[in-house]
Amino acid sequence: MYSYIKGTIVEMHTNHIVIENNGIGYLVYVPNPYTFTKGENTTVYIYQSVSENDVRLYGFKEAKQKDLFLMLIKVKGIGPKSAIAILASGDVNEIIDAIENNNLKYLKSFPGIGPKAASQMVLDLKGKFDGVTRLEAISEDVSQDYEDAIEVLIALGYKDSDVNKAMKTLLHQKLDTNGYVKEALKILSFK
Repeated sequence: MYSYIKGTIVEMHTNHIVIENNGIGYLVYVPNPYTFTKGENTTVYIYQSVSENDVRLYGFKEAKQKDLFLMLIKVKGIGPKSAIAILASGDVNEIIDAIENNNLKYLKSFPGIGPKAASQMVLDLKGKFDGVTRLEAISEDVSQDYEDAIEVLIALGYKDSDVNKAMKTLLHQKLDTNGYVKEALKILSFK
């Protein structure tokens, strides 16, 4: 399973990019390829989708997009292709607001989302967005190590809300990923 790929954007197409890392070009389907710049060194947050007939990488410029994507694909009737289309057509915060406020008209405006799927999104996701907006609520200028530490802590099974609280206390420290994780684990062990 991939979490992210750091590399250089070498190709941009209408629905995907190619990011090169250590001589390997990864074809990654993204919501909007034009948010990337050809030749740019960047981090792309990755989700690997494996189905009976297909293996694909889906990528996101920001961790919060990936978080929302992962929530959307858990909704009955919404797969990775539909979720990526939703993210291509809407802003993360607007999508979250629409779900939280039962704005079915907005949700039905996405390609392939009808009344049933829009209602299912609200039913399955309303009230569950604490972790998706965590980085935006903290700061837009956090380091990659800070973001990586959050991903590690969540992967270890800690709740998004607990990780968010612990990491907020470490916001102004300059640590590497391991340093953030160690300090956050000390805080989380006192809960």
